[in-house]
Amino acid sequence: MAKNDLPLFPLRSVLFPGGELRLRIFETRYLDLVRECSREGKPFGVSLILEGSEAGGPALPAAVGTTARIVDFYTLPDGLLGLCCRGEQRFRVRQTRLRDTGLIVGELESMAVFEPEPVAPQHGLLAQLLERLIEHVGGPHADAGKALYDDAHWVGFRLAEMLPFEPSAQQALLQIDDACERLDRILAALPGFDAEG
Repeated sequence: MAKNDLPLFPLRSVLFPGGELRLRIFETRYLDLVRECSREGKPFGVSLILEGSEAGGPALPAAVGTTARIVDFYTLPDGLLGLCCRGEQRFRVRQTRLRDTGLIVGELESMAVFEPEPVAPQHGLLAQLLERLIEHVGGPHADAGKALYDDAHWVGFRLAEMLPFEPSAQQALLQIDDACERLDRILAALPGFDAEG
């Protein structure tokens, strides 16, 4: 797998491949990240925060995350910079270093790129559930083609981000390599969501 150094943006949420991420940028270290990624046309890494906070001092990021590419810039009502980013590929952090600005840079190793994989018959209900959720809430996947609902990885990632999983459970789903296992875990969690509703 390819290794490269990318700046990291630790968050209290999990980004999945193909997911959308909107960020509000106000710290110098992340303005530097935006400048660097825009100038060099490269993504940055997004990892769940295990310790620390999003703002202020450095945070300890999870070892597995997703690269994010900036697709749009906009100005927020408070005058700050807003970003729309798209999740691309999972990575594993080999080591990190801290720049003097407080920006974490990681040596990242790319994880396997998923090929489309058919949704197994026992998971057909999950693809239907996802389609109804997206019809109801809209969002970045409102125009998704039918073929995507037949891709077990895409269905699993979209349900993992849309259903009310705790971040630690989302992180566990991100780290699973097997699409069928991911959908099994999501299917097993559904009764708990019904009870909460």
